Amino acid sequence: MFTGIIEEIGTIERIERGARSSRLTIAGDVIFSDLKLGDSVAVDGICLTASAISGKQFSADVMPETLSRTALGQLSSGDRVNLERAMAADGRFGGHIVSGHIDGLGKIAHMRTDDNAVWVRIDTEASILRYIIEKGSIAIDGISLTVAALDESGFSVSIIPHTGSETTLLSKRPGDLVNLENDQIGKYVERLMLLGDGRAHNVRPYKSSITAEFLAEHGF
Repeated sequence: MFTGIIEEIGTIERIERGARSSRLTIAGDVIFSDLKLGDSVAVDGICLTASAISGKQFSADVMPETLSRTALGQLSSGDRVNLERAMAADGRFGGHIVSGHIDGLGKIAHMRTDDNAVWVRIDTEASILRYIIEKGSIAIDGISLTVAALDESGFSVSIIPHTGSETTLLSKRPGDLVNLENDQIGKYVERLMLLGDGRAHNVRPYKSSITAEFLAEHGF
């Protein structure tokens, strides 16, 4: 699990491309203080496993499923990426619950400066927007951010100077793709509700023995 608080910006050192998969080698600094083989690292919000470590570089294998659902396939050697190690049990929970499992892609529509902040507008599809609420949380390329505005075709976030300098988001340009992960709570609530009435795909309806009559009978 991650928090969406980026620890540092790393650099793509090498990309080895297979037929439908790839292997990334990424350089950094901060995350190598205790990084071990098999550890999880969020790379632009995507949970990858460190399969090799050499000095202050680690390598990770990227399977076809991940490439098809994220913007990793558009990266080139020299590109900068947001890095975060998995949350330590004794760490501060400064962002929100981030799994590193991307829900889909968004496209940067435009940016505008508002005094000390920068507004970033991101367009995305309905399947992503259905789980977004104004003032709720969203992870954009692994960055935990607050949704400042929302409409039927996209949403906006407002970036403070610290976030702008410590992440890659403001180095993007209109038309660039970003990885999006919705807040998990809404997805789980929807899934549990659908299980109750049989609308969940390929799952039998769940019939609870708890009814309004049962609750009333027992004093609720």
